[in-house]
Amino acid sequence: MSDIDPLFAKVVKAFAGKRDVTRQSAKGFGSGALKVNGKIFAMMSKAEFVVKLPRLRVDQIIAAGQGTRFDPGHGIVMREWVVVTVTEGEWVELGKEAYRFVKGQQKKTGPRGQGEIRS
Repeated sequence: MSDIDPLFAKVVKAFAGKRDVTRQSAKGFGSGALKVNGKIFAMMSKAEFVVKLPRLRVDQIIAAGQGTRFDPGHGIVMREWVVVTVTEGEWVELGKEAYRFVKGQQKKTGPRGQGEIRS
């Protein structure tokens, strides 16, 4: 893990025992990102810690001055993604919150987000 930001390394370590969490190895957008069942929930982008959270939670973090909206580079901000500007102590907890959010979304939708799964 010596090739990653030392603060992000703590987030990665927090998920080391989870079987459903992987770290993306591809180059480009999301390289090194943490994924739950194939969906990104936390990543470093241009030396910034970014997590996926519910839109209202993102709004709360921004209103508290602890983050900014994430723009992946094409001028369109992502409503459910936030660049975390708080100190490292919050990174692991926000990573866990993002993990629960993304994992929960997968239970509500079918493949490729095509509606609710019915039992």
